[in-house]
Amino acid sequence: MAIKLLSVGPARNELIDKAIALGDRYTKTLGLLTPPAYRQAAEDGGLLVAVEADEVIGYALFGLPKRSAHIRLAHLCVAEEQRGRGIARLLVEAIKEKYPQRLGIKAKCRRDYNLSDMWTSLGFVPNGEVRGRGRDGEILDGWWLDLGHPDLFTEVESDALLVVTVDHGVFADLRGLTDTADAEQSRALEAGWMTDLVELAYTPQLVHDIRDITDTAERQHQRAALHGLRRLAPDPAAVAERTAELVSGAAESLPDLPANGALRRCARYVAETSCAGLQVLATRSPLLSRLADVAWEVARVRVVSPSTVTLHVDELRQAQVYRPADLMGTDFRSTEVSPGAEDELIAFFNQSGGDDGSAFAERLRSLHADTVVWRRELLRDGEGHPVALYAWALDGRTLIVPVLRTADHALEETLARQLLFLLKRLGRECGAEIIRITDPHPSAVAKAAAGDDGFFEHDGRLVALLVNVCGPAAEVEAVAGGLARELTVETAVLHAGMPAEVAALVERAWWPAKVIDSELPSFLVPIKPRWSTELFNVPAMLLPRSHVLGISREHVYYRSSGHRGESVPARLLWYVSEGAAGVDGQMVVGSSRLDEVLVDTPDTLFSKFEHLGVYGRTEVQGAADASGRAMALRFSDTEIFPRPVTLRRLTSLAKELGLPLSLISLSKISNELFQAVYKEGHRKT
Repeated sequence: MAIKLLSVGPARNELIDKAIALGDRYTKTLGLLTPPAYRQAAEDGGLLVAVEADEVIGYALFGLPKRSAHIRLAHLCVAEEQRGRGIARLLVEAIKEKYPQRLGIKAKCRRDYNLSDMWTSLGFVPNGEVRGRGRDGEILDGWWLDLGHPDLFTEVESDALLVVTVDHGVFADLRGLTDTADAEQSRALEAGWMTDLVELAYTPQLVHDIRDITDTAERQHQRAALHGLRRLAPDPAAVAERTAELVSGAAESLPDLPANGALRRCARYVAETSCAGLQVLATRSPLLSRLADVAWEVARVRVVSPSTVTLHVDELRQAQVYRPADLMGTDFRSTEVSPGAEDELIAFFNQSGGDDGSAFAERLRSLHADTVVWRRELLRDGEGHPVALYAWALDGRTLIVPVLRTADHALEETLARQLLFLLKRLGRECGAEIIRITDPHPSAVAKAAAGDDGFFEHDGRLVALLVNVCGPAAEVEAVAGGLARELTVETAVLHAGMPAEVAALVERAWWPAKVIDSELPSFLVPIKPRWSTELFNVPAMLLPRSHVLGISREHVYYRSSGHRGESVPARLLWYVSEGAAGVDGQMVVGSSRLDEVLVDTPDTLFSKFEHLGVYGRTEVQGAADASGRAMALRFSDTEIFPRPVTLRRLTSLAKELGLPLSLISLSKISNELFQAVYKEGHRKT
């Protein structure tokens, strides 16, 4: 009987159950994955099974990260009695055929399983190694299967870690000497495929709980096992204040909970997580889980089960790493470093190697005394503490950045991402075509985030190309290739008709490039002046908004739930749909990259995207239609046009191209019209 390969949807419960049963036979080698993870994979299109005689004899379970263009292979499982028949190859080939637009497939596998021949036979190549979090500290080999798209972008992507604090219950599941009941979902946090996505951390309360263990052997074992987790040391005074706020909030919201020591211990876990600048706390404790709403309202900490972490790691990671809403109302300000202030900065910004202490300050002073006019910019928080420092100058067509530092701060990742895009905007405004970060020791956070923005290592420095072309792939490639030749590096080969996912990565890596003859679609989005002002400062606010810490990097816009052919990724043009000055008050003001479209209830959407700021729960509810649902458009890297394109000119451009134009609601437009409007918005004469 022939083997059939089936993509399993969420309604195929019998196939899902059989895949779970097969996976459970091999948890010692595959790593534990809980049943909800299989069902979520089926929901997301990431469960493929091999069936013979109505039995599941193999399966592949994989993830499709929203912000990346690779496939993350979690399980590749074949029944032992069926091995040697090429089933693993069939599954991998089927994944390639189903998602040809993705860049490649990533996998992790223990080195001591000695399966390198298998991975190699399937076409995978080694791709680094990491140490696993299992009790034996095993080494995991990384494997990569390229799907034949431009190879520039495998280096562009970075898997920034989601740092999750754990309470003592989860820690005991992972590190205790004895197996506890219902510990399986905690152990899923140690699956090989999770290693480069999630880092586990502990706070002082966990140390106190270990101290209270009466069994000496267990206590000493757990204390020794702490070395496998990141240690957090939040400010005690801040923790005490936050704990009191949480206990007070619990008394109001959950009056049936006794205000005893157990409640206070739970509150301290939340407070310590919050004061360490993190947002995710994993627990299986019923009492701590009951505090979830209070934890979010008071401390902005998501109290979740371990299985929620494994199911929603991409979403949780993005919300923790990038939180522009937290910048709002915090009074961050940017000033130039004044002469003589260099020594003050030594204590705030990490130095290493030959750049420590006075050498760092001397380097800053030398920039002020140099014949080159360097701009030395310092960012301070609301309390006046320096949190980011960068210097730059234009050298011909290259923007040189000799200093790029971020200080240890709860919003360090957010600031780093903002600064990287700010440097790209600066470069474009100055006419630069290359950005070169020459700081010998840039902040680790900024260096990790730089990969997402197309920076690559060249001669020991981070470099990015600014390809200011809105045109066909051949034109974009020609300009990028010319810049690459100047650097004596190779660049990717582009072609017409590239998949949307690949084109979106090209446009991010080589921002502000736009590959018009790709499959990346374009949409026109009507937006009312109130929200264009809030999101883009167009029309301008009466009070000026900070350009340095504006929310232009990533945001969300809500509208009614009716679909009009939206697809992700895509480009957006923003059309201000009302104006006081007749048709010339209505205009296209800028463009963005569309990263996600989600339809759900207002409360669900607000909970998911609140970290992006601007909208309150009431405004999200106001966007809902009669069905009680709304649509969220998550977008990023907005460019405001120097010359807004008026309605009259927009209509004229569509007419010249012989293309239809709908302005009533969100609508798909041709890439030719997008190109015409984009070029008009950037026209200099």
